[in-house]
Amino acid sequence: MRTVIADVLQLGARRDSLIAESPLLGSLPELDSMAVVALITALEENFGIVIDDDQLDASTFAT
Repeated sequence: MRTVIADVLQLGARRDSLIAESPLLGSLPELDSMAVVALITALEENFGIVIDDDQLDASTFAT
């Protein structure tokens, strides 16, 4: 997960500071509305999953 998030958001060396409890939405300026869409797409492609729209809300990206 950390690798996908860091790659999509182009976090570079900041990738190493991400942990499961790291705040994301509202804390990472790179995570704007367009980045959320790119992140969802990357997660679906990397993990072979489908994320339905009704499964998503702001709390999904809190950490």
